[in-house]
Amino acid sequence: MENSRYVYKGCKKLRTGYTTGSCAAAATKAAAYMLKNQMIVESVKIDTPKGWELNLDVHKCQYNERQASCCIIKDSGDDPDITNGIEVFAEVVLRDDNRINITGGRGVGKVTKEGLQIPVNHYAINPTPLRMIRESVQAIFEKGTGVDVIISIPMGEELAKKTFNPKLGIIGGLSVLGTTGIVEPMSEDALKETIALELKIAHKKNKKYVILVPGNIGEKLFMKYSGIDNISMVKMSNYLGFALEECSRLGFGKIIIAGHIGKLIKPAGGIYYTHSRVSSTRMEILTAYLGVMGMKQEDLISIMDCTTTDEAAKIIKRTGMEEVFTVLANKAADNCESYIYGNLHIGVLYFNMTELLAISDKVQSIIGEIKDE
Repeated sequence: MENSRYVYKGCKKLRTGYTTGSCAAAATKAAAYMLKNQMIVESVKIDTPKGWELNLDVHKCQYNERQASCCIIKDSGDDPDITNGIEVFAEVVLRDDNRINITGGRGVGKVTKEGLQIPVNHYAINPTPLRMIRESVQAIFEKGTGVDVIISIPMGEELAKKTFNPKLGIIGGLSVLGTTGIVEPMSEDALKETIALELKIAHKKNKKYVILVPGNIGEKLFMKYSGIDNISMVKMSNYLGFALEECSRLGFGKIIIAGHIGKLIKPAGGIYYTHSRVSSTRMEILTAYLGVMGMKQEDLISIMDCTTTDEAAKIIKRTGMEEVFTVLANKAADNCESYIYGNLHIGVLYFNMTELLAISDKVQSIIGEIKDE
């Protein structure tokens, strides 16, 4: 089934794809339909959180009176990763109660460390795909019908060895991911062209201010925190240094950088390209600053053993060392200003997945100026 949609990254026209989460939700909906209606389906439609409808081919269909299964083949678009072409299966089995129970099967990883969005000992199906899978069941069955949904990825265990899952403590397979349901191509040159173009457009609208965010989390949480909707927000992905250089070249006066601390802790350590494959130094930076601030050695060791900054934040709060977040935010802001030779005034906001952790000294004044415009 043709699902081609295109985005422009700079001058390049690139085809989008769809996530493992969309595959799991679509396979679930198709399997549920087969189970209810006792017939094969060739394609299935789902709505994604991005607002795009997908119409996906369904493969390897099986059903009987108690259960049904099928798979969707993942298409990563014009920027394929290692999951491109994998089969994502869903099996739907009737229950004798009214519960909808969603779990993982072969090739879906299991969480073994704290600090992720998913509790320990649960399968690595992230919150948005989990909601999409549940909604797929509810779209087919009447309220009160209970089913077990088992998501599996036959190639998942082998492919997971080539991802960060083992390091994150996700064992035995891949994660079922996706906040929008759509995979947008991320060609490096094309992304930089897009960042430069969006900053140029933003500068035409307002020559003084711009907000830089790594992605969706920073955008959503900054808007929630600040209430500002009259200033352009530009997604810079991992290219903080490049975005700063463009802001300086265009002549912006003041910028705010807002996002998850796992990304934005890195400029506090002098790192301006934030991809985890290149700069996985979050715990080292945290530990260094906490050590200087007097954290006990046993707690520093615990910080170094953390998988994510969200996990580390729990230890920091438990030990009363939350001031480190403000220290880091100010250092990140100072380093970013130094990176472009003091040509910009910069404020930094740190969030975790749901709330504000810290702001640097200049944030409030910049936000105040923006609101007064």
